Amino acid sequence: MKPITKEVYLKWYEDMQFWRKFEDKLAAVYIQQKVRGFLHLYNGQEAVLAGALHAMDLSKDKMITAYRNHVQPIGMGVDPRKVMAELYGKVTGTSKGMGGSMHIFSKEHGFYGGHGIVGAQIPVGAGIAFADKYFETGGVTLTYFGDGAARQGSLHEAFNMAMNWKLPVVFIVENNGYAMGTSVERTANHTDIWKLGLGYEMPCGPVDGMNPVKVAEAMHEAMERARRGDGPTFLEMKTYRYRGHSMSDAQLYRTKEEVEEYKKIDPIIQVLDVIKENNYATEAEIEAIDQRVADLVAECEKFAEESPFPEVNQLYDVVYEQENYPFIPHKL
Repeated sequence: MKPITKEVYLKWYEDMQFWRKFEDKLAAVYIQQKVRGFLHLYNGQEAVLAGALHAMDLSKDKMITAYRNHVQPIGMGVDPRKVMAELYGKVTGTSKGMGGSMHIFSKEHGFYGGHGIVGAQIPVGAGIAFADKYFETGGVTLTYFGDGAARQGSLHEAFNMAMNWKLPVVFIVENNGYAMGTSVERTANHTDIWKLGLGYEMPCGPVDGMNPVKVAEAMHEAMERARRGDGPTFLEMKTYRYRGHSMSDAQLYRTKEEVEEYKKIDPIIQVLDVIKENNYATEAEIEAIDQRVADLVAECEKFAEESPFPEVNQLYDVVYEQENYPFIPHKL
């Protein structure tokens, strides 16, 4: 695995801090009704992405996830201004303002979505991996889903075929304990979701999803297995989200004390503690990072605010075109 150096820790801190503040800003503008529809935030789960990115080869690896999908494409190289503009429904967004919060997408950067149907991305991720194997690209697909989606039947179909064909895919369940709002303990007679892989003789296991080092190590091992042609791995990232399932979630299923207890092992704080303990940065340098983060968030907000909404004719431009029916002019 690539060594985890001083530079890696500093990048982790700046990236995770930006992802957190970016979504904090989204929460604020959502209340102002500048972002409409649903809004599912990633606060608390940033180590899962930071560790995975350390193990990935962004020139060929791919990622697909559910609708909690704002920071992943940013981590993979998508312009964060375009991500925020997409949430605002602006034409400068990643899908020209037509995807919104739940459907961020960038083929250019290997990010195949945000999917609004629970568990729908699991077989799609296996399909992307099938294409990589067929065309011998050497790429690995990371397929993320939540603990609620782990109960979907399509998971079993995807697991079976992925093992049968030894597809280069890593299945990752981000277990934040509550799915949409129901404790894992109430949805099954077992709480170790990773054991679902045992029925398919798929390598599987739990990972501390609050620690980017542990995530990176587990992801590296799984991705190397996939690259060797040995097939998929199933990892259960044990993590925790500080905000509700979405902005409309009253969070009646847990106590404020529980949330505060988990904040004591916040992944950003863990990384910052290592930076300070090893003198990787002075207080002034840390403050400079925080200022860069604040400035970039403000720049994203300004870009989204000032961007125009799509023209009505875009509805026709992006849907369907028929050569012998020239009556609807297309611009795209």
